[in-house]
Amino acid sequence: MAESVLRLEDVTMQFGGVVALNNLSMEVNKGEIVALIGPNGAGKTTAFNAITGVYEPTNGAIYFMDELLVENYPKEKMKKLYAGENNGKYTKSVVKTPDVITKAGMARTFQNIRLWPSMTVFENVLVAKHLRRTSNLFSATFRGNRKEEARQREEVAELLRIVGLDDVQDELSTSLPYGKQRRLEIARALATNPKLLLLDEPAAGMNPQETDELTEFIGQIRNDFDMTILLIEHHMNLVMGISDRIYVLDFGRLISSGTPDVVQSDQKVIDAYLGVADEDA
Repeated sequence: MAESVLRLEDVTMQFGGVVALNNLSMEVNKGEIVALIGPNGAGKTTAFNAITGVYEPTNGAIYFMDELLVENYPKEKMKKLYAGENNGKYTKSVVKTPDVITKAGMARTFQNIRLWPSMTVFENVLVAKHLRRTSNLFSATFRGNRKEEARQREEVAELLRIVGLDDVQDELSTSLPYGKQRRLEIARALATNPKLLLLDEPAAGMNPQETDELTEFIGQIRNDFDMTILLIEHHMNLVMGISDRIYVLDFGRLISSGTPDVVQSDQKVIDAYLGVADEDA
């Protein structure tokens, strides 16, 4: 039986009168590459923001590694869910903040690259690695933490070697070509030792050669790091070539899901999205 890494149950996200997500249910299992696709404005980034704690869903539940991240249902449903527990009382689950979710093992990149421009390639990744430090304020201040710092620097050097950036590790991040900047952003996310990697339009702005290299790179990440990946992407060659399964959103509602062969032959998907995919890419 497949091990669930991420599960969304009836997740709705409403902004005033606008329903950005409408009862979205989906699942990502260990070791999979799963794509979330759809037209611009379909709710894909809203889904990422709900998963990573940026937004609190109006309704629904989200589980990560079978741990409840958020649960928010109408009062009557909550009463039924918790009948017989806590003397009949219930509380809405607190939405975990993005930093807590990252420490739990979820990492994300953004459509617009967000690197620290004044830092080198090595420093950008090392800062992310510091999330996993075990030293407390006392040991860091009065005893130093040379062993842990040395270990993390070794890990960063090895990570940069694996992702093919070791030859530019001393260069400023913003001096890199666009494709390598995207690779660096992904490497920085990997430095947090995630169980789930979320990629928000990683091929945005790339030329065909860079997109092909990125497709190969994402497959390498899955294999080298035993990684589970959820991605948003408009480049259909990348999506169809690398995804195990695909979910398709349109106006916040799930209209199709399945393997690439199933999804690309679904008339609802063709009508809503694939018929204009070249324009969106």
